[in-house]
Parts: sequence; C-alpha cells; structure tokens
Amino acid sequence: MKRPEKCRHQLYLDADISARLEELAAKPGASKSAILADALQAWLTKRGAHELDDRFGLRLERMSGQLGRIERDQQIVMESLALFIRFFLTINAPLPEADQAARAVGRDRFKAFIDQVGRNLASGTRTLARAEPTGGSGGEKP
Repeated sequence: MKRPEKCRHQLYLDADISARLEELAAKPGASKSAILADALQAWLTKRGAHELDDRFGLRLERMSGQLGRIERDQQIVMESLALFIRFFLTINAPLPEADQAARAVGRDRFKAFIDQVGRNLASGTRTLARAEPTGGSGGEKP
C-alpha cells in the first residue's frame, strides 16, 4: 500500500503557541505534524468560519423567532386597543364643558385606572391571566 505523498513546510509560530504544540505532541501517539495537519484540515473544512457564528447561530435564530412572535403579539394588542378606543368613543358622547362634576369623576376614574395598571405591572399580575373561561353550567364556579 502506497503512503500518501507529503510535502515539507517550514513555518514560524509564536512562542506560546509553540509551547502548547510541544505539550500536545508530548502525549503518546501524537506528533506535531499530525496535530498541525488536523488543525489545518478542520480550519479549511470550515473555510475559516468564525467560531462565534457556530456557537451562537442557533441561539440567534431562536431569538429572532421569539422577537418575531413578540412583534406579532404587539401588533395584535395595538390593533385591539385601537379598535376598542374607536368603539368606545363612537358610542359615548363627549361630556359638556360645563359639567365639572362629571369631568371630576372621569379624572378620578382615569387616575384609578392608571394606579391599577401600575400595581399590576409592579406585582407581575396580568388581567387576562385572571379572566375565567366562559361557558359551563350556569356560571357556577368550580
């Protein structure tokens, strides 16, 4: 059986790389030529692909998908809110300027609404998570 033809190369390595190569070659069954040939073959196979791309590519793809879903969900929320506001403003007449009592009640309700939103965000509770499913047997609670 004919051995593959090999070419001799001379190269220069930094002292720290050379020392590490010496340590690896000192192990039984290892040689500097084999170590360098394997390393060069691996680098050429990857065509010098950056190691970070290999490490983080999958994670970045997953994060990209998650961001896409977040963006979709945000669009749904914004459209729902816009539709609700439009509906609400369409069915409710504006308060007359002279009705200060009704305007004061409105300001108080709005402040209570903002306070509740702040409490929910601070505590991590969500209104939709508390909503109970409809249907069942006459509104009985389990």
